Amino acid sequence: MDKYNILLVDDEADNLALLYRTLRGSYNLEKTTSPLQALEMLKEKDFELVISDHKMPEMDGVEFLKRVQLMKPQVMRILLTAYSDANILIDAINYAKIYRYVKKPFNPEELQLIVSSALEYYQLKYDNDKLINDLKELFSGTIKAIMEALDAKDSYTSGRSRRITYYSILIAKQLGLSTIDIGKVELAGMLHDIGMIGVSDEILYKVDSLTQEEYDEIKKHITYSVKILEDIKQLKDVVEIIKYHHEKYDGTGYPFGIKGEDIPIGSRIIAIADAFDSIISNRIYRNQTSHEQALEEIKKGAGTQFDPVVVKAFEDCFVSIGSVINEENVGQD
Repeated sequence: MDKYNILLVDDEADNLALLYRTLRGSYNLEKTTSPLQALEMLKEKDFELVISDHKMPEMDGVEFLKRVQLMKPQVMRILLTAYSDANILIDAINYAKIYRYVKKPFNPEELQLIVSSALEYYQLKYDNDKLINDLKELFSGTIKAIMEALDAKDSYTSGRSRRITYYSILIAKQLGLSTIDIGKVELAGMLHDIGMIGVSDEILYKVDSLTQEEYDEIKKHITYSVKILEDIKQLKDVVEIIKYHHEKYDGTGYPFGIKGEDIPIGSRIIAIADAFDSIISNRIYRNQTSHEQALEEIKKGAGTQFDPVVVKAFEDCFVSIGSVINEENVGQD
């Protein structure tokens, strides 16, 4: 991006002129004394940053920036105010979700640094969002075809990766993960069992209990998954989630035996989603378990197999997960 677009809003013309002089040259600047006009300008043009005064007759700066946040949530927001009122700051953070609060009269050099920092943060968010979109595009092509082949290989697991992804996204949101981390969890959920392609059909279709050798072969699907995906540089963080999703919170999992928070949060999320889907799935050798019984099984594993915090998040969004399952069942009718 050659120059960022910044919108300056202050009902006092002299203050607006000072703002303009402070930032001109480095950015493309637009200015107005009217918050209402500023909202119209935001509809017509893309801005990366909005800087607003607090006390204005049409509406105050907190209300204005709150509307900006609702209209263009990706736009960075800075509030200028001459008042040292903690309630103003609290409202600005909670409702307008501002990046910074700047006391007037401001130091021009300090303001320039704050603006530069805000735009660096904007660029980081933009690049992260773009990365997630690029990964999803990548997934929608070749990787999607591979996953469909995996579903076709074992009819009993058809749609399993999609369901686990839905559960994982809901848990990740309940935990308050960032957009980019939720995106990584989404991709990991879809790809976590891709290594099953390397497991023989005889083992996958076996009705009787697995021998230890056969179980060891099943465990190798983690290694197969990593080998399939490790050369795709955009999936580096996703591969890390997949690599550890069979680890247990108490350290008794595989393949590395790590425990607690040494296990990536994405892996801890998928571990629960994976286990839940296995419990409720109807297989040749096992009758289907109710959702409520499956939830109780997951809760019993808190602190041993699963991270207790993630178990609580799973329980808190259990109603939403049930809705996903019901929609899935309707779609199969």
